[in-house]
Amino acid sequence: MVGRIGDTPIIGAGTYANSLCAVSATGKGEAIIRGTVARDVAALMEFKGVSLKEAAAYVVEEGTPKGTVGLVAVSATGEVTMPFNTTGMFRACATEDGYSEIGIWPSVHN
Repeated sequence: MVGRIGDTPIIGAGTYANSLCAVSATGKGEAIIRGTVARDVAALMEFKGVSLKEAAAYVVEEGTPKGTVGLVAVSATGEVTMPFNTTGMFRACATEDGYSEIGIWPSVHN
């Protein structure tokens, strides 16, 4: 739509990386932009000292409206997390230590 920027990759909103983590968000772009989702994950790690998983879960559950966002995030130490507050999210990862995950729906072990 004319004037819509929700599908534009904006650093800090849907994409961010620093020395602690790299984050890529997907979903309703306007909610991601308003929530500065990707940067907030990194900021929680940097300023509160929480883990990647804790930071990402907080941002997805508390920082955005339900049904609007999911993200894939990797820490500098190799931790991977893929939280979402939508019905499902196509996602996959593989780590160098042999862990892999492929999913669409919420994992039963989360």
